[in-house]
Amino acid sequence: MKLKTKLTLGVGLLFLLIVLLSVIGSVYINKLKSDTEKILTANYNSLEFSKNMLLALDHIDTDSAVAVADFQKNNRLQEKNLTEFGEKEATQNLNLHFSSYLKEPSSNKEKLIREDLAKIMSLNMKGIERKSDIAIITAGNATFWIVSLGTVCFLIAFILLFNLPQTIAEPINQLTFSIRQIADKNYNERVHFKGSEEFNSLADSFNVMAEKLQEYESSNLSKQLMEKKRIETLVNNMHDAVIGLDENHFIYMINDEALKITNLHKEDIIGKTAHEVAVNNDLMRELLKNIDHPVKEPIKIVRENKENYFEQDIVPINIVKTGEKEKKYIGKVILLRNITPFKELDFAKTNFIATISHELKTPISAIKMGVQLLGNQKFGELNEQQQELLKSINEDGQRLLDITSELLNLSQVESGNIRLTVEKCSPKEIVLAAVKNVEKLAEQKNISIHTSYQLEDTDFVTADFDKTVWVMNNFLTNAVKHSFQDEEIRIVVEKMDAFIQFNIIDTGSGIDEKYHRQIFDRYFQVPGEHQNGTGLGLAISKNFIEKQNGEIGVSSALNNGSTFYFRLPIA
Repeated sequence: MKLKTKLTLGVGLLFLLIVLLSVIGSVYINKLKSDTEKILTANYNSLEFSKNMLLALDHIDTDSAVAVADFQKNNRLQEKNLTEFGEKEATQNLNLHFSSYLKEPSSNKEKLIREDLAKIMSLNMKGIERKSDIAIITAGNATFWIVSLGTVCFLIAFILLFNLPQTIAEPINQLTFSIRQIADKNYNERVHFKGSEEFNSLADSFNVMAEKLQEYESSNLSKQLMEKKRIETLVNNMHDAVIGLDENHFIYMINDEALKITNLHKEDIIGKTAHEVAVNNDLMRELLKNIDHPVKEPIKIVRENKENYFEQDIVPINIVKTGEKEKKYIGKVILLRNITPFKELDFAKTNFIATISHELKTPISAIKMGVQLLGNQKFGELNEQQQELLKSINEDGQRLLDITSELLNLSQVESGNIRLTVEKCSPKEIVLAAVKNVEKLAEQKNISIHTSYQLEDTDFVTADFDKTVWVMNNFLTNAVKHSFQDEEIRIVVEKMDAFIQFNIIDTGSGIDEKYHRQIFDRYFQVPGEHQNGTGLGLAISKNFIEKQNGEIGVSSALNNGSTFYFRLPIA
């Protein structure tokens, strides 16, 4: 018989008996509990009520009102606890006799009351005796079945205890010894089991493995060395710096690019801990400082009198050893990706945008001034078509001027040259300044702007007044553009913990929730809308607010309008 079959039969039978034992035990225990509860909740309570009524009857002469009330209280409780045969009639007789006694007290009536109470107590005492006998019988049956099944379980477990360990342990010990021999490269070791089919099959598989290992021992070593050399060459020719650390932070690998940027020598650091090397190396010290939480900002390294930028990445190394299932941590790899060419292109783009924007601003302003002079008709009357043309030129010029201003702001943000004048500002003044800037735009669509201040006059924010007005102006302009004719825009300024929040609420078409995360990205515009901007306003607003230690966000849904908000610290 197979070992698996033996184990299944023995353990399965033992399991079934244990389950049966548990079920029988639970049934009898619940039955005993039920019998006990019946005694306590029914008969015991009736005895207690009868005793209290006897005591009350004894005190009727000395303290009639209290004793009568106590008697009647216990009598009502007794009427709700009628569980024995004949108890109802006895209780009814008690009520009749007590009512008669209250009308005309006499010793004979008192005697009848005491007899009624004695009868109630007698009935409940007999009930207790009867239920106790039932409980004793139940306990006896439970003991019999539990002892019987427990004995059978013990015998089966005893047999398994003395047979199974020997049956399993002996082949395992032999196999363990043989495995150790194989681990010591003694590939001539073989095992031969006598017994179950499973162990015979295991022995055959082990012997085949030993033969294969013996066959591959001589042929695979040179191949493995070649693979190792190939991997080392590949890593050394990477343009990214690679530093390998084991689980204890010992350096076991470093490629040529990493040696160049760290100004280290391979023979001086291999086998040492990264912390030892970091004592005399600033770059290694910076890398270790961020090893658990890599920084998102590029690391600047000056090499050969040139600024180089590297992006740090930490890759944990986990492997599953042969014969195991769980992953084991064996170290990590520090990668430094050279992003200098991309950074140079980014700087060039930012400088180009800043230069072009600055150069365009002057001629565009001159064009707008010329349009305004023509509009004043100082140089002659204009017909209706000419006025429409001037209006169109003026609008396009203003749009170009807005775009150049946004591009200039963007170049300042990207280059880090943004300058903030943070001071104590009045929220109301910020709102009034922004509303004044968009009044004419709102009038074109007959849109009203309502403001609500849920704060004190003494509440101020710490902010750059001009930048904050720019952000609110951007929010209001967007709200006007996306609102329908004759609608209203609400501005709600409220105090929230250590911040003051500015909410701009419109009733426009709203923004789908899936675009909320992208809405503050540069150049992003919600698909399907009339695109007449650069997609930079919200990105610049986000940067302005976050530079002032504030927060910015949006709450919106399709066809339900939008609420753009930002909050700044209270001064």
